[in-house]
Amino acid sequence: MALVDVSDIVEAEPSPESPPAQPSPRRGERAPELGDFTADRRMLVIVALALAVGVLGALVAVGLMMLIGLITNAVYYHRFSTALVSPTRNTLGWWAVPIPIIGGLVIGLMARFGSERIRGHGIPEAMETILVGGSKVEPRLAILKPISSAISIGTGGPFGAEGPIILTGGAFGSLVGQFFHLTAAERKTLLVAGAAAGMAAVFNTPIAAVLLAVELLLFEWKPRSLVPVALASVVATVMRRWLISPNPMFPAVAHPSLHPAGLLAAAISGIIAGVLAWLLTLGVYGAEDLFRKLPIHWMWWPALGGIVVGVGGVFFPRALGVGYDTIADILRGNLPVDVLIGVIIAKTIIWCIALGSGTSGGILAPLLLIGGALGGIEGQFFPGHSVSVWALIGMAAALAGVMRSPLTAIIFAFELTQSTDLLLSLLVACVLAHAVSVLVLKRSILTEKIARRGLHVTREYAVDPLEALLVGEMMQTTFTSVTPDLSLHALHAQFVEKPRAWSQRLFPVLDADEKLLGVVTRSDIADLAKNDARTVADVMRTRLIVAYPDETLRSVAARMIVNSAWRLPVVDREDPSRLVGLVSQRDLLRARERLLNEERRRERVMRLRLVAPHTTHHAAATK
Repeated sequence: MALVDVSDIVEAEPSPESPPAQPSPRRGERAPELGDFTADRRMLVIVALALAVGVLGALVAVGLMMLIGLITNAVYYHRFSTALVSPTRNTLGWWAVPIPIIGGLVIGLMARFGSERIRGHGIPEAMETILVGGSKVEPRLAILKPISSAISIGTGGPFGAEGPIILTGGAFGSLVGQFFHLTAAERKTLLVAGAAAGMAAVFNTPIAAVLLAVELLLFEWKPRSLVPVALASVVATVMRRWLISPNPMFPAVAHPSLHPAGLLAAAISGIIAGVLAWLLTLGVYGAEDLFRKLPIHWMWWPALGGIVVGVGGVFFPRALGVGYDTIADILRGNLPVDVLIGVIIAKTIIWCIALGSGTSGGILAPLLLIGGALGGIEGQFFPGHSVSVWALIGMAAALAGVMRSPLTAIIFAFELTQSTDLLLSLLVACVLAHAVSVLVLKRSILTEKIARRGLHVTREYAVDPLEALLVGEMMQTTFTSVTPDLSLHALHAQFVEKPRAWSQRLFPVLDADEKLLGVVTRSDIADLAKNDARTVADVMRTRLIVAYPDETLRSVAARMIVNSAWRLPVVDREDPSRLVGLVSQRDLLRARERLLNEERRRERVMRLRLVAPHTTHHAAATK
């Protein structure tokens, strides 16, 4: 006979590492009203903290942009200024080559002796902190990441500032959360609030920042996190418009809406962008794999990547730095085709190699630049022959394909330019780019880095079947009960004689009136019954943790976990002494099985049948 541990019963003493035990609902209490969401007034406390994080995130973002400007002005133009400028207009010639090499060397030293987590573009690090780090960011990372990113970008690195700002804003949000008595989920909300605030402050895109938070960082769609993150993004945007400018980052001229032929071209543009996303992802991680084969410590890799950046910048200066000025020129249609081709080739090569070397920098601006250049080339042939129209569509589609965040890409393109005429075209291009990307790549450029560290991330959100089903739908209503006067010895003998009839592990103890008195487990009986004259009443458990048929499986699953009780009696809420069923872990798995059946079982519900005309039918009957 298979035995189970005593902890399989109804109540167990939690270990010191376990969360506080969740008590069973009080007998006779009213059934809770099930609502669409689980948010409570605790959300208001997190909102208050998120507002402060929004202000802090905006200040951090502005400070980082000023630091990038200070370094760029100092090393390329030998002047003291915090204005954000492009290194493309420097007159140093070949003397500019050592600048990114020295910058890479400094970053390598900072990563080796400071924190290795400053390497990379920031978003995967933020995702990993949320998934496995309890949303706890080291304080030194909040200092080292922005400084290393400013050095990387300021010395000509072909990166954007958004990834580092997302991680830095998230780091400060996490630090705020660590000063208060919060859960890991609440710290996650503040971390993501800081990340969204940083992005909104840089690009003046509050809605896109919230969507990015939902599609990439929150791993949920719940008011408890959405509301604080959204309000933090709003606060950061207001701060940005006060500190920098209220205007869109890349104001574009009005674009005419595309006709059906234009929508078809937008679909083609989206498919091409999906292929581009595949190539860029392979390029970045192919470069990283090549660096891994070098017989030197990774500390030196950013300096080697800096060689490629420096030399590439001499031949094609527009590939250096964040490239905001080049993005603006592309959106205005000011660049000839040969320059657009140069942007795609040069920017792609030095960006893939530099990012693969493990230096610090973001991916958003390079994607906008490469995608915009591709769209500008498409604009030479697509309907309307408008470079600016197709450049905007190409930017958004590239972003959707590489980051696999189509809604973010659509709204991001709109908020960057304030152009409302192309939303339908953007929807077509971004969704198809996303579709191609998910079909040809198992992981995105963001999740591949996490996967290489041994973690798996899924980005599909669905309603949990444990939240959608009630206990009454899945509980066992056929079960074996015992009486309190039955001797343990006799009961054990029945187990031995008919093991299949007594296969359940938890036995309700009912009196003559079918009232629930307690429970006893098969392991209790197997351990105590062999030479014991006691009855079931002597060993049964009377302090019960119960479930009710009108509560969700999710609430019962939580009660099972915190109490280490894997089988519960289900009682009537109005009459807690009336047993109506049993619920176990297996029943929870059956709920998952129902979802799997809905996804995998194919069936034809309706069939088309050709019915003969009435006259023919009548004629046949007459014959």
